[in-house]
Amino acid sequence: WLGDVLGPRGTLLGIVAWWSICTASTALVGWRIGGVLLCGLGGLVVLRFLFGAGEAGAYPNITRALHNWFPIRQRATAQGFIWMSGRVAGGLTPLFFTLLVTGTVSTAPLTTWRGSFVLLGVVGCAWCAGFALWFRNRPAEHPRVNASELAQIEAGQPPPVSHAAVPWRAFGRSASLWFLCGMYFCLNVGWCFHLTYLPSYLPYRYHLAKGSMLGAFYSGGPLWLGAVGCLLGGLAADRLLRRTSNPDRVRRRMCAVCLLLAALSWLAAIYAANVHVFVLAVSLTAFFNDLTMPSAWAVCQNIGGRFAGVAAACMNTIGTLGSAAAVWLTGVLVEHSQAVRAVTIGAAAEKLPASERYLASLAGYDRAFVVYAVAYLLAAACW
Repeated sequence: WLGDVLGPRGTLLGIVAWWSICTASTALVGWRIGGVLLCGLGGLVVLRFLFGAGEAGAYPNITRALHNWFPIRQRATAQGFIWMSGRVAGGLTPLFFTLLVTGTVSTAPLTTWRGSFVLLGVVGCAWCAGFALWFRNRPAEHPRVNASELAQIEAGQPPPVSHAAVPWRAFGRSASLWFLCGMYFCLNVGWCFHLTYLPSYLPYRYHLAKGSMLGAFYSGGPLWLGAVGCLLGGLAADRLLRRTSNPDRVRRRMCAVCLLLAALSWLAAIYAANVHVFVLAVSLTAFFNDLTMPSAWAVCQNIGGRFAGVAAACMNTIGTLGSAAAVWLTGVLVEHSQAVRAVTIGAAAEKLPASERYLASLAGYDRAFVVYAVAYLLAAACW
């Protein structure tokens, strides 16, 4: 909403500055000065909550910026580049932190975990300085945009108007927006395992050495392949827009098929014979997932028009709830599987032998993978 009212430039600057300060401040957690604890567990929870609250507006406001800066027939491609960049950075993060904090067999750590959080905060603030100097809310405000470029960007777009009240009633009555939000909820249920449980699941299931470069590389596998999916999905969506008489129908079918394939990939992960096959299977879930991302966010621009930021934020809000639900449900399924196993062998849950706990945990994760597959089927139905 702020991006629609004030423009994406100032809003994105505030968002990135906010999350950069929260990121750097995380280095204070557990630090004692003269026996005084600067920030404990409660402080960590508050900092991460504030980080998430600030960061959540980024993609909706980027969508608002793309709405202003790109012609209609190039928006999905632009979204593909944005999401590809995010996925590549996410894939680099495990390697980056391993090099910084753990080092390798031949190199020593470059800094502590505290130093890495401060470094990331500084990088964000440096980005703000560059973005403030270069970016403008609209092409007409930028001195480097010529008349020909401006005409191409604005072709087919309504002229800018002063911001009016958000048409919440129209949004609430839009079946397309509701199905889009439902789709994104299910999409996040199937996807968030990659950022939450996967880095710890790989060494747990396949006994990879803690802090190994192979584990770090494989933890980023879904994001590497997802980056390819983001770019290809954006290019394909805009190509369909230009070459078919009914691009919306073709886009819906393309996204539905991709999510069906993502569901099948999660089921394949259950039967993976080794770590290489498992990482390939879960990476394919991300690839097929991310083929649909540019289309989903481009549709927000089509539905929202000059309220593209609000429309995107509606979808993003519901999607974030899907991530939260998936993290909770995965833990519940694993703990329930352990409890059932304990009852079966007549032991207390907290005294379950390590071998039994291991097998029960894997069974719980397998049930979670089935849930992810079902979520993708529902997402396909929403498309």
